[in-house]
Amino acid sequence: MITRIKRALISISHHWMFPLHFPRQLQRLFSLLAPMVLNDAVWLKITASDYYQFDDLLTSEEQAIRMKVRECMEKDVAPVMARYWEKAEFPFHLIPKIGALGIAGGTIKGYGCPGMSITGSAIATAEVARVDASCSTFILVHSSLAMLTIALCGSEAQKQKYLPSLAKLKSVACWALTEPDYGSDASALKTTATKVEGGWILEGQKRWIGNSTFADVLVIFARNTTTNQINGYIVKKDAPGLRATKIENKIGLRIVQNGDILLNRVFVPCEDRLPGVNSFQDTNKVLAVSRVMVAWQPIGISMGVYDVCHRYLKERKQFGAPLAAFQLNQQKLVQMLGNVQAMLLVGWRLCKLYENGKMTPGHASLGKSWITSKARVTAALGRELLGGNGILVDFLVAKAFCDLEPIYTYEGTYDINTLVTGREITGIASFKSPMLNRQSRL
Repeated sequence: MITRIKRALISISHHWMFPLHFPRQLQRLFSLLAPMVLNDAVWLKITASDYYQFDDLLTSEEQAIRMKVRECMEKDVAPVMARYWEKAEFPFHLIPKIGALGIAGGTIKGYGCPGMSITGSAIATAEVARVDASCSTFILVHSSLAMLTIALCGSEAQKQKYLPSLAKLKSVACWALTEPDYGSDASALKTTATKVEGGWILEGQKRWIGNSTFADVLVIFARNTTTNQINGYIVKKDAPGLRATKIENKIGLRIVQNGDILLNRVFVPCEDRLPGVNSFQDTNKVLAVSRVMVAWQPIGISMGVYDVCHRYLKERKQFGAPLAAFQLNQQKLVQMLGNVQAMLLVGWRLCKLYENGKMTPGHASLGKSWITSKARVTAALGRELLGGNGILVDFLVAKAFCDLEPIYTYEGTYDINTLVTGREITGIASFKSPMLNRQSRL
């Protein structure tokens, strides 16, 4: 009997997660039963999108991270995310399970953080995004932005105070740079920090800040009114004068709680000023790593989209044959597969450049911009392949299609990232309009 069940589970699970036509109750049952019957290695390594066997490029530790994260995401997260996405609510009950994975803090060493290789951290990001992009954004903001800023720019006392709790996700952090009037031009931000006895007074606004409506710790960037330089500050959620309100009506990453932050004379004690942030350039140390992590989000999303479409075309029949039997569908599927393989290899090379101290801002920006652009094409093809079901959240692809739009924009829009790379390869900065340059012949 067990052998028959095992054969059936291998057959229907061969291309990720749960059969598309199952009702949600049976999807949950399948997710619980399959790992008990199948060998862990067989169950967790089943994925159609790793066509070039990218897994062979990973160390045993990185492979273990991949399998651990995949198991949690498929068992605990996948069955509930569509419901929370539709409601634009955050599944707070999942935070302890995500915290138990030990991936928060990524590459940070010590202070209860995992100290993974950047490749291992990237793989974890992709595996989370493969199931749900919003969940991966929650972790990225918390870990690769807020925690990393404290680790790279904080004092020893600040690291000891904040990082252990954040690493276990017993507390949650956000990272506030963007403002209502300053997105791509973030270095022109207007939020101010004025020195007073015993600390600083922060005044201004922030916008699009992920996790901000429930974060315990907020990393805030403001302009020092004495030096006119950008400084960093750690603000507690209950600070008087601090208010965060949710941004409603998003079409993508609906689970992520993006907020508008109002800072009305918020006092920050001297010990919570980040000593390593003395200019906008200091944020680049953090953004270099986070941009690599963001590049791996669309890789994971595209893997999930491909895996679903691959199985769907083999299961669904029209005109008396599986959809996979039609030439147009095979062509689209292979185009998606090629995109995924190329994205994986570009992302992997980006990690290796970073690990060897060779990665430049241009490398990171090209990786992020190119990968997200290919992911949009891949998701669009997947939406076509699923026909009417391609607009249903339950089939993953529609949700992924929408979630890629904000990822295409945040951490530097496609256009801004191409200009970063363009500046590096030509030696000419072209961020400001020629109209602002009196010497321009344009």
